[in-house]
Amino acid sequence: MRRILIIIASIALIGATFWWFNRTQPIAVALVEVGLGKVEASVANTRAGSVEACQRTRLSPISGGRIAFLGVKKGDHVKKGQVLLRLWNDDQQAQSNLAQTQVASSQKRITEACAVAENAGRDAARMAKLRARGFISEGGEEKSRFEAQSRQAACEGARADVTQAQARVRITKVEQDRTVLVAPFDGIVADIVGELGEYTTPSPPGVATPPAIDLIDDSCLYIKAPMDEVDAPKVHVGQLARVSLDALPGKPLAGHVKRVAPYVVAVEKQARTVDVEVSIDNANESKQLLVGYSADVEIVLDSHNNVLRVPTSTLLEGNKVLVYKPGTKKLEERVIKAGITNWEFTEVLDGLKQGDRIVVSLEREGVKAGIVVKPEDTVKPESTAKASKAK
Repeated sequence: MRRILIIIASIALIGATFWWFNRTQPIAVALVEVGLGKVEASVANTRAGSVEACQRTRLSPISGGRIAFLGVKKGDHVKKGQVLLRLWNDDQQAQSNLAQTQVASSQKRITEACAVAENAGRDAARMAKLRARGFISEGGEEKSRFEAQSRQAACEGARADVTQAQARVRITKVEQDRTVLVAPFDGIVADIVGELGEYTTPSPPGVATPPAIDLIDDSCLYIKAPMDEVDAPKVHVGQLARVSLDALPGKPLAGHVKRVAPYVVAVEKQARTVDVEVSIDNANESKQLLVGYSADVEIVLDSHNNVLRVPTSTLLEGNKVLVYKPGTKKLEERVIKAGITNWEFTEVLDGLKQGDRIVVSLEREGVKAGIVVKPEDTVKPESTAKASKAK
C-alpha cells in the first residue's frame, strides 16, 4: 500500500512539474490610460507639396540674337525695371539715330515752311485790300491767295513729317525693346540659360525651350499641396492649416487655406488631386522658407476640446479596443462609438470611461481578447500619438 501511494505521489508530482513548466505565461502588454484632451478632424496632402512664390516669371527675349550684355548672375537680388540682359542691336540703334536725325531735320523745315506761309498770308491780305480799292486785277488777287494757301499746306506737311519721324523713332524703340529683358518686379535670379556672346532664341509654340532668366519674388511665399479629390469638398478658404517641412523638422508652421483650385489634376492613373494653397500666418516664419522646399499640409476640418479620447493606433477593425480588467488580469474586447478622428487621436462618445486602460501593443503576437496579460508601465497618450506619427 505504501508503495502504491509513493507511486501515485510521484506521478502527481511529475504531472504538476510538467504543468508548471508548460503553463501559459501571461503576455506582457503596453497600456494607455483613457483621458480627456483635444481632438481634431483633419485631412493631409496625398503627395508632397512645395513652397511656391506668389510671383515667378521665366523671361525670354521676344526675338533671337547674340547676348551682348548680361548684367546679373544666379542668386542676385534685382530691382523692378533693372536691365537683366540685352541682345546685340547695333543695327537697331543706328536706325534709331537716323530716325532722331530725321525728327530734328523735319522740325527745322517746319520753321522755314511755316515762316514762308505766314509771309504769303500777309501778302494775300494786302492784295485783297488793293483789289478792293481797284489797284490790282482780280487775277492778281487770286494768285496771291492761292500762293498763301499753298505755303500753308507746305507748313502743315512739314508738321506731318515731324509726326511721322517721331513715330519712326518710337518704332525703333519698340524694336530695341524686343532685344532687352527688364525685371518686372523685385526678386532673385534663380537661373540663367546662356552666357555672354552665346546665341539665344525665344520659345516657339509647342517647343519647351528653357527661359533665358528665371526670376522669383521671394517677398511673398505660400505652400501648394495636392489633396485627394475625395477630401477636396471638405476644404474651404480660411480653414486652419499646419505646415511641416523636412528642412525645419519639429517646427510646424501655422497657416490658413487661401485658395482651393476649382479643377482636378490627374497626374497618374487613379490619382486625381485638387491643389490647395496655404499662406503662413507669421511673416517672420515665412522668411525661413526657400522656394522649392518640400512641405506637408494638414488642414483642420473640426476641433473638439476636453473630450474623452484614445490614440487612433489603439483601434481595431470595427472601432474595437482591448480593455485591461485588473481583477482578472484579462483583456476584454469592447466596441466604442467614435466621434471625430485623425491619425493621432479619436474622440470616444460611448463605450469607455476616463481612467480605463487599453492595449497599445496590438502588434505583439498572441494579444487578443480573453488572454491573461502582464501590464507594463502605462504610457501617456501623447507618446503613443507621436510614435504613431513617426511610423
